[in-house]
Amino acid sequence: MADLNSVIVQTMQVSPIMRIIRVKPEGWELPDFKPGQFIVLGLPASAQRTDDSTPENIKYDDPDKLIKRAYSIASSSTQEYVEFYITLVHSGALTPRIFNLKVGDKIFMGKRATGMFTLDEISDDKNVVLIATGTGVAPYMSMLRSNILHRKGNIMVIHGAANSWDLGYSSELQLLESMFPNFYYHPTITEADKEPAGWNGDTRFIDAIWETGTVAEKWGLTPKPENTHIFLCGNPNMIKGMIDLLGKDSFKVHSRKEPGQIHYEEF
Repeated sequence: MADLNSVIVQTMQVSPIMRIIRVKPEGWELPDFKPGQFIVLGLPASAQRTDDSTPENIKYDDPDKLIKRAYSIASSSTQEYVEFYITLVHSGALTPRIFNLKVGDKIFMGKRATGMFTLDEISDDKNVVLIATGTGVAPYMSMLRSNILHRKGNIMVIHGAANSWDLGYSSELQLLESMFPNFYYHPTITEADKEPAGWNGDTRFIDAIWETGTVAEKWGLTPKPENTHIFLCGNPNMIKGMIDLLGKDSFKVHSRKEPGQIHYEEF
């Protein structure tokens, strides 16, 4: 049987297709990780799929072989558990199996976090804009829960989703905004007409929010390559569009060979 080395200690349904799960290693400790990194989760092909998924057409030769995918960590490294914010892909291989898990069920978790989507090389006095769609907000939660709020520069989270109930962590982000004078939270949704209680917030796409100077308005200063780093996580179309748009303002994609101010992680 596959090595299911961890256990589900909590599950929270955010919306019909979004869930927060907390996973605790069993008999081992996860080494320290950097906020913004990701880690592998896995379940065997024999694991049951949720009833909400579509039928699977793949035939697995070995039902015990693990199906693995990488997910961004949402928790800080000081917790005993590791938190993930996951979207159900109805036709997917792994998420329908994860969505069928209950508290106490076993899951495989990799023993090392990886990834370069971190604040490591960004000095304390630089401003940071953290832009996400959907569950792309997860790595930012790890950053916010791990001391980023004590930076000297301004910090802003722009989070886009279809509906308000898809804005995971909105309550926590609103609380942080009320507690820290240098932190700003700006949610936006695209399907305001479906909101049962109405929606008074932003309904623009993220590129329009950037183009109209919303960040500068909130901060009281204009974000420029010399004072600001931009993080992008989520939908590949959003990321591509924002990279093109930011390029017009002289922001460059960051790499080890050529340092820049745009850092991205796409699904």
